[in-house]
Amino acid sequence: MEGKVSKAYTFTSGPLFGPLIKFAMPVLGALILQSLYGAVDLWVVGQYGVKADISAVSTGAQFIMMVTNVIIGLAVGTSVMIGQNIGAGRRDLAGDVLGAGIKLFAVCAVIVMIVIPLTAPGICTILNSPEEAFPKAVSYMRICGLGGIFIVAYNLLSSLFKGMGDSKTPLMSVAIAAVLNIGGDIAFVKGLGMGASGAALATVISQGISVLICIFIIRKRGLPFDFSTQNLKKKQLRNIKRSIRLGAPIALQSALVNISFLVLTSLINDIGLTESSGLGVAEKLCAFIMLLPSAFAQSMSAVVSQNIGAKKPERANKALFIGITSALTISVFIGYLAFFHGEMLASIFTKDESVMKAAADYLKAYAIDCIFTSFLFNFIGYFNGCGYTMFTMLQGIIGAFCIRIPVSFLMKSIQPVSLFRIGLATPCSTVVQIIFCVVVFIVKNKKRKKEEIREN
Repeated sequence: MEGKVSKAYTFTSGPLFGPLIKFAMPVLGALILQSLYGAVDLWVVGQYGVKADISAVSTGAQFIMMVTNVIIGLAVGTSVMIGQNIGAGRRDLAGDVLGAGIKLFAVCAVIVMIVIPLTAPGICTILNSPEEAFPKAVSYMRICGLGGIFIVAYNLLSSLFKGMGDSKTPLMSVAIAAVLNIGGDIAFVKGLGMGASGAALATVISQGISVLICIFIIRKRGLPFDFSTQNLKKKQLRNIKRSIRLGAPIALQSALVNISFLVLTSLINDIGLTESSGLGVAEKLCAFIMLLPSAFAQSMSAVVSQNIGAKKPERANKALFIGITSALTISVFIGYLAFFHGEMLASIFTKDESVMKAAADYLKAYAIDCIFTSFLFNFIGYFNGCGYTMFTMLQGIIGAFCIRIPVSFLMKSIQPVSLFRIGLATPCSTVVQIIFCVVVFIVKNKKRKKEEIREN
């Protein structure tokens, strides 16, 4: 990487709509392919495994997804710092930020690889994994945990590219890895009969390949700033602290929000194996449903961080409204499919009619939430890009623990138990979080305008 300097992508001048969409589409493509890791796992075990394999992959993948989202949240700190330095023209400092990020995430990788394999049985117990699926779920989590270095490395590299304004490279690398994951699933699950363990092994191998591809591209093409081993030798304590200060609130929010979803998983696992399997199918479909707003959230963070660094807040506000309008237009159609054609979608992953009906019931609630997240996720990306990560953490915690968990327990107490009613806890939480975001957005902009008047 030393001596090679490539072009950076900027969003601080010219039209916004076209560049934002062009940036968001590769992000969306990469998210789709990442979701295919878990989706293909579930599809293959649904076709060639037993119901217990479906439940095991569902429970194990839900926890691994929580860990992944925490890493993604922590990586936002590095991404925002790189984006703001590029936007402000301080590219000489971006190399130090990357060096600090590598050190920080090396520690994270070691923690993941030790903690998850050791705690997997206890976690599956807490999540009420059905007895038939318990050993399979533990095996799935342990294999994914040992491959944690690839989860951490990929998300660090992805945050680097996004901070540079490059969303195409992560898409290309994960596309190749996704194809290999499909082949691995078929080989290990169908060919060798390894069930949930085979699905986990295929996922880890494919993620490792994705990381190697990203490193190869960086070494060949270079970075839009100077980076060498000297950046790693520096103490970097200040950059590490700032990266943690920006990323930790988002990581903590991701952890607590995902814990609230794990509570939902535990509640539904406790009902029975059919409901547990139905939830697993629905969650995989929900992951795809939420990809569009997630892509805009990540894109919004990159666009806003560069414009905040360039001291163009009005342009950042304009990007927010473009993102919300664009995401909402498509989310209405996606929500319609999920609400009215849930069983058809669930049939992609399972042939069991009882599991399909359970999945479709839960999907109706997520179809409603799909509309609301078009607003919420764009707001979150906007506030992250502004560096308001503490606020995004607080609104997420309030939504998860003051709304989602209490409402889900309340809905489960209503007889007969309905997965749709339990699932309604999610859109209820989203609406409350949107209200908080709108209020803070208005207050923030009023404060900024007063400061501009005072300066003039």
